[in-house]
Amino acid sequence: MSEKFSLATERIDAYRLRIPRQGKMQTDGIVYTDESMLPNIQEEQSLLQVANVACLPGIVGNSLAMPDIHWGYGFPIGGVAAFDMDRGVVSPGGVGYDINCGVRLIKTALTKSDIQSRLHELVDALFYNIPSGVGSKRKDMKLSSRDQKNVFIKGARWAIEQGFGYAEDAEHIEEQGAIPGADPDVISDYALERGRPQLGTLGSGNHFVEIDFVDEIYDAGIAEALGLYKDSITVTIHSGSRGLGYQVCDDFIKIMLKASQKYGIELPDKQLCCAPIKSEEGRRYLAAMACAANYAFANRQMMMHWVRESFEKVLGARPGALQMKLVYDVCHNIAKIETHSVGGRQQQLCVHRKGATRAFPAHHPQVPDDYKETGQPVLIPGDMGRYSYVLVGTDQALEETFGSSCHGAGRVMSRHQAIKAAKGRSITREMEDRGIYVRAAGRGTLVEEIPEAYKDVSQVVEVVQNAGIGKKVVKLRPLGVMKG
Repeated sequence: MSEKFSLATERIDAYRLRIPRQGKMQTDGIVYTDESMLPNIQEEQSLLQVANVACLPGIVGNSLAMPDIHWGYGFPIGGVAAFDMDRGVVSPGGVGYDINCGVRLIKTALTKSDIQSRLHELVDALFYNIPSGVGSKRKDMKLSSRDQKNVFIKGARWAIEQGFGYAEDAEHIEEQGAIPGADPDVISDYALERGRPQLGTLGSGNHFVEIDFVDEIYDAGIAEALGLYKDSITVTIHSGSRGLGYQVCDDFIKIMLKASQKYGIELPDKQLCCAPIKSEEGRRYLAAMACAANYAFANRQMMMHWVRESFEKVLGARPGALQMKLVYDVCHNIAKIETHSVGGRQQQLCVHRKGATRAFPAHHPQVPDDYKETGQPVLIPGDMGRYSYVLVGTDQALEETFGSSCHGAGRVMSRHQAIKAAKGRSITREMEDRGIYVRAAGRGTLVEEIPEAYKDVSQVVEVVQNAGIGKKVVKLRPLGVMKG
C-alpha cells in the first residue's frame, strides 16, 4: 500500500474510527480517537501504517491503534496487532527498538506534606544514584558473561536474588518479571557488549524517574485496593532495555528483510519486515526479544532499589519503613504469546503491542491474586509538566483489543520541532513555576521533552475510558522529575 493510496475512513462512534478493508488489507483498521485529536493524527502517516499492518499474513481481528497513536518504525506507536501462530508473522517493527520500554509505579506511606521541604534533596539523590543520559553506564557494575545470561533468563528475579529488592516485587510485574523462551545464544556479540555496562541506568529521551502525588481519585474502592490514597506519594520509573534492546532490533531487522523475501511475504512497507512465527528466524527473534525484555525488567528492578535507598537516606528512614512497594510494572514494546477468545474459541496468538499497554480485566488468570477483583493496573504517564493516570483493564478491552490500552500521551511535535519551540526559554524555570523540580543529564533532553511536545494525556485517557477499554482510577501530578 503506497503513500499515494487514498485511504478511506469512517466514523464508528465518537471514540472509534474505522479504516475499512481496502487494497491488500486482510482486515479493518480500528483507531481509538475522538474528533478533536483526529486532525493531528491525519497530519502524519500513522493511519497508513495501521492499514499497512492489516496487510500482514495471518493477522487475527483488526489492526488496532490506541489514542496516543503517532508515526513509528513499521507499526505506528500505539499499534496493536495479533497473529495466528500457524499462519502469522512476527515483526521487529511491531515491537520497536526499545524492547520492553515500560513503566513501574511505586506506592509509599508518605504524603505530599511529608516530603515538600525535602523535594530537592530527594530528586538530587535520585539523580546521583541512577545514571542517566545518552550512553549512560554504571561505573560500579559491569556484568560478567554468566551474569548477563542469567539476567536474560531470570529478568527481575535475577536482580532480586542479587539483593536489589524483595521477592514480593516480582508478583506485581507483568509475567512476574521474566518472559519465557529467552535464549542468550541468539544475541549478537555487539548487543552483549552494549548491554553489559548499562544495567541499572535510565537512559535518555522520554525516560524518567518521577515523584508524584495522588491528585484525584475516580474509583475509591479500586484505589484503596492498589494502595493509592489522596495526596499519597508515588514514584514512577520509565525506562527499557537500553542499547541492548536497540541492537537486538537492529540485528533482526536485517535478518527479517531477508526472511521476508525467503518466505515470499509481500510487504506494503519494508519497515514491516517479518518472518513466520514458527520459522527459524521467527523463533530466534522471539528468543532474542525475550532476552532484551527480561534485561529491561531487571533494569527497572535495580532502579527501584536505588529509589528506595535514596528516599530512606534523605528522610533518615530504616529500610522498609516508608513502605515503598510496587503497584505494578508493565511492558510497552513487546510481542507476546497469549491465549485469547477468537470466534468463541480459545486460541494462542502472537500479540504485538508497540507503545501500548496490556490491560487485562478482573478475574483474568494472569492478573495477580490481590488484584483479581480490580483488574490489572494500567499505567499511563503524561508529560513532565502535567499529570499521569492509573487505570485498570476491562472485559471490553479483552474482547476488542486483545486486552490492550494506550501507553502515554503520544508526541505531537518531533524532537526537532520541540527544540525550535523551546529556543530562548528556560524549561527548568518554567517547571519550577509549576511547582515541579527537574534535574536532567543535559538541557537537550529537557527541550526535546517540553510538555507541549505531547498530547494532553487527559484527552487520551478520556477516549480510553469512554471507549470502555480502560477504567480510570487515579490522577497523579508531578512534584519532582529526573529526566534521562
